Amino acid sequence: QVQLVESGGGLVHAGDSLTLSCAASGRAFSEYAMGWFRQEPGKEREFVASISYSSSMTYYADSVQGRFHISRDNAKNTLYLRMTSLKPEDTAVYSCAAADSRTVISDARVYAYWGQGTQVTVSS
Repeated sequence: QVQLVESGGGLVHAGDSLTLSCAASGRAFSEYAMGWFRQEPGKEREFVASISYSSSMTYYADSVQGRFHISRDNAKNTLYLRMTSLKPEDTAVYSCAAADSRTVISDARVYAYWGQGTQVTVSS
């Protein structure tokens, strides 16, 4: 089992950048594929980005491709999401998740472990 805690959310202006972190504890972080998802009130959870256990593969939603960058530091048991050129439509609660897989995954149903989320608000 792995426990996940996100941090780094906040209120920013459109065009600004922000980096989210996800600290993992418990079972070996390096064994899991990791992902970022986001959700607005009353809407479905949306896939943002995923990274394989070794960082050899990454995958992004079309809506964030070229603006967001997912990375991980297995020595520090930490996952990151660097967000640039933020838009008001990026406003959501962002959650990290871990899947018992070696490859990238966009399907939320495959992820077994979730953090509590961190709020990102982008003002226009």
